[in-house]
Parts: sequence; C-alpha cells; structure tokens
Amino acid sequence: MVRHEGRESFVPQEEVEGTGSEAAGLRGPETRPGVIAAAVYQNGKRICDIPISDSHLWRQKENTVVWIGLHEPDALLLAEVQREFDLHPLAIEDAGHAHQRPKLEIYGDAMFVVARTAHMMDAEIVFGETHLFVGRGYVVSVRHGASSSYNLVRQRCEASPVALAHGENYILYSILDFIVDNYVPVIEMIHEEVEELEERVLRERLDKADVERLYMLRRSLLRLRNAVVPLVDVCRRHEHLDLPGMDAMLHALFRDVTDHVRRVQEDIDSLREVLAFTFEASLMIGQSEQTEITRKLASWAAILAVPTAIAGIYGMNFVDMPELHMRYGYFFVLAAIFVICTGLYRFFKKARWL
Repeated sequence: MVRHEGRESFVPQEEVEGTGSEAAGLRGPETRPGVIAAAVYQNGKRICDIPISDSHLWRQKENTVVWIGLHEPDALLLAEVQREFDLHPLAIEDAGHAHQRPKLEIYGDAMFVVARTAHMMDAEIVFGETHLFVGRGYVVSVRHGASSSYNLVRQRCEASPVALAHGENYILYSILDFIVDNYVPVIEMIHEEVEELEERVLRERLDKADVERLYMLRRSLLRLRNAVVPLVDVCRRHEHLDLPGMDAMLHALFRDVTDHVRRVQEDIDSLREVLAFTFEASLMIGQSEQTEITRKLASWAAILAVPTAIAGIYGMNFVDMPELHMRYGYFFVLAAIFVICTGLYRFFKKARWL
C-alpha cells in the first residue's frame, strides 16, 4: 500500500507521495527508505509512479518530466540516481553531504542548485538543506535535515497542468518559491518576540536571560541571513541567463522569487538593527540607573560626612577645645549639624541627585 507524507509535517517520513497507476509493463512505485516520491509527468499531467531504475525509460520522451524526491539518501541510492540521469560526480558528492552553501552550478546541460530551508522549533530556528538536480526531462530533490515536505509543492503543480507543462524549470521555480515562502513565518515569529523585548526594555530593566535571548536572536538572524542572501544570486541567474530548459515565461517567475528573497533579507536586516538598538537601549538604561544610584549614595555620603566629621573632632577629648566648657555648646553643635545637613539635602534635591 502506498502511504502519503504529511502535508505540514517537519519530521521526515519514508513514504511515497501519491498513488498513481502503474504504467503498462513497468514495475510499481519505489517504497524503499530514502525515496519519498518518484513520478512521471507528461504535458503537465501525472502519468504514474515509477521505481528509480525505470527513470531512463521516461526522461528522453517528449514533453515528459521525471520528478523524484529523496530524503537523506545513502550512497547506494545516490549512485543509482547518478547512473539513471548521468549526473556529475562532484554534484553527487555535494548532495551526499549537508552543510553546503546555497549556490547554482552548471554541469553541461544540467543544473545543480543548493538551497537552505528554515523553520521554527521550540523558539529556535532549525535549518535544513535541499539539493536539486535539474536537467532535460528530470528533477531530483534531495532533502537533508528537518524541513517541510514538498508534497504541497507537488500537489500545487499537479493542480495546474498548464503551468507544469513548462517542464523541469517550473518545478525548480515552485520548490524555490516554497522554500522562500517558508522563511516568512520564521521572520514573523521572531518579529513578534523582538517587539515584545523592545516594549519591555522601556518598561523595565532586562534581566540576564533577556540579554542572552537578544544575543541568541541576533546570532540566529545572522545564520538565516547567510542562508537567504546567496539565493538572490541563484534566482537572479535564472532571471537573466539562458540556462538549460529555460523559457521566457519562467524569467518573470524567478524575478518574483528574487523580489521575495530581497524582502526577506530586508526584514532580517531590520530585525537585527532593532535588536542592536534594543540591546544598546538596555545598556544605556542600566548605566542611567547605576549613575542615579551612585548620585544618591554620593549625596547621602556628603550629608552624613558633616556629623561624622564634627563628632570625630569633638571625640578627641582635648582640654582646650573651643566651646568645650560652654553651657549650651552641645545644643549649639547639634543645631549646626542640622543646619548644614539640611542645606546639603536641599542642594542635592534641587540638583536632582536625591
């Protein structure tokens, strides 16, 4: 029985998308681990699901595209895919290892595209990676790490056969557009948290945990920016260059993806600036509070220094000290202390140190 991958699940599932009917004389769809989907489309319509070993029977047919989805395939599966589509060894080597920088490379009449995916999990940005092999009559997507399923992309493409009839580069556009669209919820969730921190810093002093969170958010946004910015160049090359299988209609679509990526980049830069200002404001408020406390302590120290100094002088018990034998000398000294301390208190109060 063919099982379906969850629509919005971020957890990789070793299931096959869709059911489809088997082509006459061919084996059924692939069900082994690592293979998410393997289907054939002709003139924008899904024909059937196929095993990967039958891909060479379809990819050379007119107006036909083989679309294969893999998740963390092993070396044997990648080697089979390489044989079926005659993929470049360097591209296969990159696809077998994650942590590649987003890029677009041309190998003859085929393209190799790397894109980074991102979504929020437990208030943290979790990154994944997608490698795309695109050539005449085929698209192979290889996912690494936790990421959204491309089942929704496949369903959208199948719901629009006229658009899907543009072939493999339309599928590439759809996947890249889906990846970029998934950046938006991440930005929105971070934006809400940043706004909350920004409002709190004006109401109360941020504690150590809040400052640590500010730092973590800035670091996460920097990693997200490093994943997003290279996609601008990838989409721009599709927009301006005559890449294999590209037609004029698709240039406008990739131009739209480029605009989306740039907006995401601008949002990231804006959030990083707001976080920097929030952190600086927190430091300035903290320094202001420390200065105010220092002024208060200095004011009270100056006031208390007067009675301390007078009491210290008269505590030396010399015989010939002034006013030592006066009848009302004790009350005179107390009055002098009170007058001086009151004057100092009013002075500091007027200077707003108290």
